[in-house]
Amino acid sequence: MKRINAYLMRTVIGGSLVALLLLTLLDWVFAFLAEIDSVGRGHYGLAQAMLFTLYTEPQRMYTLFPTAVLIGSLLSLGNLAAHSELIAIRALGVSVAGVVRSALMAGLLMIVVALPFGEWVAPDAARTGQDLKVSAESGQQVVREGSNIWARDGDRYIHIDHALPGRRLEGVSIYTISPVGQMRLALHAASASYKDGAWLLQEVQRSEFEDMQRIVVDRLSQLRIPALISPRLFDLLDARPAEMTLPALARYVGYLKHNHLDAARYELSFWQRFTTPLSALVMLMLAIPFVFGSQRSGGAGQRLFIGIVVGVGFYFLNRLSNQVGLVFGLAPLLSAMLPLGLFLFISLFALRRLR
Repeated sequence: MKRINAYLMRTVIGGSLVALLLLTLLDWVFAFLAEIDSVGRGHYGLAQAMLFTLYTEPQRMYTLFPTAVLIGSLLSLGNLAAHSELIAIRALGVSVAGVVRSALMAGLLMIVVALPFGEWVAPDAARTGQDLKVSAESGQQVVREGSNIWARDGDRYIHIDHALPGRRLEGVSIYTISPVGQMRLALHAASASYKDGAWLLQEVQRSEFEDMQRIVVDRLSQLRIPALISPRLFDLLDARPAEMTLPALARYVGYLKHNHLDAARYELSFWQRFTTPLSALVMLMLAIPFVFGSQRSGGAGQRLFIGIVVGVGFYFLNRLSNQVGLVFGLAPLLSAMLPLGLFLFISLFALRRLR
């Protein structure tokens, strides 16, 4: 029985990895073609577009993981069924529940590997790719460390503690340096917002260095400046859930709620971090009825095709549920769990009919 379990697990894992590789290659091609529209903005060329799509592909790859598990398990287990190997395994006394158990063990093993990849490797790579694109398109040098952002614009160095939705900034510092490397002006603001083509800074402290011995300090309730960072650059620097680890995402959700800001998009992404690996297990459970069902009728290819359509349908239904939830103000947990719960019910119903 151990050898049979190991064989089934190797089959499921091998098929899932092949499906994931093919889906990833296809996804990267479409992502690169879509990114060509941005080529020519600033110094953003084909080489930068290729690097950007390569850096952001791990995040999309992790999103495709459940669909790849379904397609891969369907093809690999379907191949066993086509060669009557599943019949032989059943003849040895292995029940449908036993096959499901082996498949789920393979799924858990893949999740153990996929979780660190999706929680640390993918967000860090996506953040690196986004910074590369920002720097190339805007011509400004941008460095990010967590929520902190450093940008250079000519002789000005800009530091931002937080970039918030709605073109709002918190903790803004602007340092103007002379050509000989001396500080000329230091400006600190508690917050900033973009309105009517300019940036409005709140609670400002302005320090002007007239010479090495004299510093003039002014405090202003508001200060309007025409240029801080361009709105387009801000849109690119806006904190993205895909670029955050799970702990960072949880802290950011708490920060937004504490400041009475809309956190729905980030809270939804937080719950999706749990539903994505669980979706892979549900897809495995859903694959078993298609494989065993294909043994009882001649339409094996048709059933496999339907299974693949179901996997792609889950991917799009999941995205649709997320967008509908954001538009109509549904609870983020409900939006994240609804597609998973629906397909879990379908898979359990189908498995029950096999017994």
